[in-house]
Formats: sequence, structure tokens, C-alpha cells
Amino acid sequence: MHEVFDDTAAQIILAVESGDSIRRVAQHIQTPYETVRQAVNRLEEAGYVEYDHGLSVVDERVRNSAQELVAASAAISPPSIDEAYVIPQYGEWPFAYSRIDAVYVWTQGGYQVARDPGDYPLFLAVREQDVDDWQAFFESFDLSTAFERQPREELSGPLQIVLDPQPTLDIEYVEGYPVIPREDTIAYMREHYTQFQSALSMLDQMYEDLDLGVDYEERITIYQQYKDGELSDDAAEILLEDTLKEIDREREAFEEAIELDTTDVFHE
Repeated sequence: MHEVFDDTAAQIILAVESGDSIRRVAQHIQTPYETVRQAVNRLEEAGYVEYDHGLSVVDERVRNSAQELVAASAAISPPSIDEAYVIPQYGEWPFAYSRIDAVYVWTQGGYQVARDPGDYPLFLAVREQDVDDWQAFFESFDLSTAFERQPREELSGPLQIVLDPQPTLDIEYVEGYPVIPREDTIAYMREHYTQFQSALSMLDQMYEDLDLGVDYEERITIYQQYKDGELSDDAAEILLEDTLKEIDREREAFEEAIELDTTDVFHE
């Protein structure tokens, strides 16, 4: 068992939902497809998973062993930020990324609020009935949980999971990631408009069925953020495609005007 049950194999066992494709599992655990495919082959040969119109784990005891292995690894080496985003996939209960993580998912990684790696909250919406289970689950990975973000000095490590309990959970998927509905995300962004003004503009550009009414003044503000280095070139291109083209046209016209020979313009 130990020959095939490395960290990658354990993560696959925990991430698999009956009927999953190898590609979907690779997306869940953020691991290259070929690495996952080879690990799945070893697990299948060992009899831990089977593939019949999708992957499935043959025995729940295998999943329990995998969780013990991953949790033991986390106790020795605390999870990284990237690993913290993968860990919820191992839980047995539904969840959805919320708040600023929902913004990140809906903009498909195009907008990320700056978070200090030494004080990093991850926001998850969960069902009220599952809160105790989630708390125990994250505790097994040595991750702190709370219902509101806690001060860094009160935490044992840099990561914290902020749970947002809901009576029911409406989940949508963007590139395989579970996330609260887009309209709920937009409502949250409007509540914190100053922080998410450029993200709202990005959504307006990305989704044709949206009309968020981004006006010219907002575009100027976003352009200034781009000039100040607060937005990447890719993000600026999405947000300000027409505006940047207009600025380029005006700059070219200005440069052409400077190059004109005006010696005789006022000559009598």
C-alpha cells in the first residue's frame, strides 16, 4: 500500500467523487493531468479505485486512510496557501467559495485582493448543519476556523478558514470550483464598492449577459490603478480595451502633430 499511497495518491482518493473524470480530479487538486493519470493507474492496479464511466473509490476505509495520511503530513508541514484551497475538496460536505474568494473565482483569477501570506484568510460558505463537521475536519489539518476574520496574533499559523454558515447552499461552478452564485457575489462587491470597483468592471466585460453600468469616471479610475501598477496588463486589457485603444489613438495623433513642420504656418 505504501508504494502507491503517496501524497498525490491520497489527495486523489480524497478528491474523487463517484463518476469524476481524471481531468476533473486534476483540477480539484490543482495537479498536472499527467501526474494524476499516472497515480490513478497505480491506484487502479492496486485495487483502491476503479474506472467505469468515471472514477470511484472501492472502499470507504481507503478514503479514511488517505485522510489520515494527508492530515499527518499537514501536522508535520503546515499547508501552503495553494494547499489550503485544495483541502476543502476532501471534505464530505458541500461548500462554496465566498466573499473575496468568490470574486477571485468569478473573475477566473483575474482579480485578487492583496492578502498577506503571513495572515491569509480563506472564505467558505457552508451549510449550518455541517458547521461542526467542517470545524473538526479543518482542525485535523491544523487549520483554525472562525465565523469572522481573526487577528493574526490570536492564531497559531498564517492561515485561517472563515466559515459563512447558510441555512441552504446554492452552489455554482466556475472552471470546476464551487462558488456562491454570481448575483450574490456582485451584491457583496457592491457593498464594498471602493475595494471591488475594478472587479465589477472586469465582470461586466467578461460576461455578455451582464450590464453593470460601468461609467467613464470609473474607467478613468481603473486606468489610474493600471498606471500605478495595481492592475496587471492582462486585467487592464479586459477592463479597459476600448479606453486603452482611444488613449493610444490620441497619443499617436499628438505625436504626429509634434512631428509636423510648422515653420511656415505663420509666415507672411
